Amino acid sequence: MSGIYIHIPFCKQACHYCDFHFSTSMKKKEEMVLAIAKEIQMRKNEFQDEVVETIYFGGGTPSVLQISELRFLIDEVYKNYKVTENPEITLEANPDDLSSERIIELSKTPINRLSIGIQSFFEDDLKMMNRAHNSAEAKNCLEEATKYFDNISLDLIYGIPGMSNEKWKQNIETALSFGIPHISSYALTVEPKTALNKLIQTGKIAKPNDELAQEHFTILVETLEANDFIHYELSNFGKENYFSKNNSAYWLGKNYIGIGPSAHSYDGISRSWNVSNNSLYLKSIQEDKLPNEIEILSLADRYNEYIMTGLRTIWGVSLNRIEAEFGIEYLDYLQKQAQKFLSDDLLSIDNNILKPTSKGKFLTDGIASDLFYLNLEE
Repeated sequence: MSGIYIHIPFCKQACHYCDFHFSTSMKKKEEMVLAIAKEIQMRKNEFQDEVVETIYFGGGTPSVLQISELRFLIDEVYKNYKVTENPEITLEANPDDLSSERIIELSKTPINRLSIGIQSFFEDDLKMMNRAHNSAEAKNCLEEATKYFDNISLDLIYGIPGMSNEKWKQNIETALSFGIPHISSYALTVEPKTALNKLIQTGKIAKPNDELAQEHFTILVETLEANDFIHYELSNFGKENYFSKNNSAYWLGKNYIGIGPSAHSYDGISRSWNVSNNSLYLKSIQEDKLPNEIEILSLADRYNEYIMTGLRTIWGVSLNRIEAEFGIEYLDYLQKQAQKFLSDDLLSIDNNILKPTSKGKFLTDGIASDLFYLNLEE
């Protein structure tokens, strides 16, 4: 089973923390939709023997597309690929694009999952992040969306400078009050070329604090687990049967094709990524050329990828799989590198599966990088 990710590179305005590829000019939107449809056709041979189980509209802000444009792109996938009988079709959306009428229209399309970028229910946080919606829109859209969609995820950001633990708890409680079955939550991070970075450098906003983020993370995990959510990936929590199939496929190393500017693809042996420039992307597709670069992954690359994704999930890293797929040298190396984390109760091994302990969860990415296999094939 495989997935198709479609990157819609447009946003109404730039959020201060975002470093994803997008444009705030909608001038080339129609041209882009046609080019994305053409790339869907151009790449159908990559999935000749694969069945598409998930279609995911990400971005940018895919909810800026008209319903007819979304339908057109879904139809193109169906025309060119084998699609499973009941695929998970997700649309990332912002609350300001989800009026009652729009939600009703979306519920009549094949889209059956919404991922809504709430980030916070507090006005001051939304202003600081330069979100296009306000607190009332966040709550109204969830109230309406839950009437027509059963499978909804929402995003929340923690570790916002100055956010008390009490305020963070209120954010989580508000999210839970809508009966949403999936929550994705990320620490506020400062990427180099973002407005947030500039605001911090000029002293207009305080720098995010790691200790505060760790406190928020602990509150998040404890509160959601107490409400029957399964913490199945470092940043993702789902009720039983509501894990994101699209994201789970990525973490489990399944194949996916990324369509649109800046989108990444993976086939188990190589990774490719499209150019992060709308004009260059359009020009290339119009000339019948795929605008991508391809990297063949070495054994060490594939091992490192498995360590990174495995440690972040409830499925962990299988020591049996490490030995079978990568060999005894890699297994010995992993066990040696993991020793100090096992001694410090940050990692544990159970049934030959290596996982972070509850104490180690927040530090997962740092631990993973210490387990990476570096330059041993060079």
